[in-house]
Amino acid sequence: MKTDDKKTDHDPEWENRILCPDGNCIGVIGPDGNCKECGIPYGNPTEGAQRNAESVNTPPCGSTQDPEPDPNWENRKLCPDGNCIGIIGSDGRCKECGREG
Repeated sequence: MKTDDKKTDHDPEWENRILCPDGNCIGVIGPDGNCKECGIPYGNPTEGAQRNAESVNTPPCGSTQDPEPDPNWENRKLCPDGNCIGIIGSDGRCKECGREG
């Protein structure tokens, strides 16, 4: 099918999908009743939001120490291509698209 052709077929799966109740997620609810992206159960966005907050605030690997801030964070150089999300690496090239920075 060409990209300029309009879709005329009726797609019940697309029309009946249920979006994740977490407004920060792009997922849809799967057959198990949970979001396919973040795992939040459908119908309980408060529980899902709380779980997301806990995972953001929980140190990795069960560590009880706060993670050290990255000293290079403030000194990073963003890719000059406005459509790219990469940063310039030590080789002078973007780590995402390879463009020189």
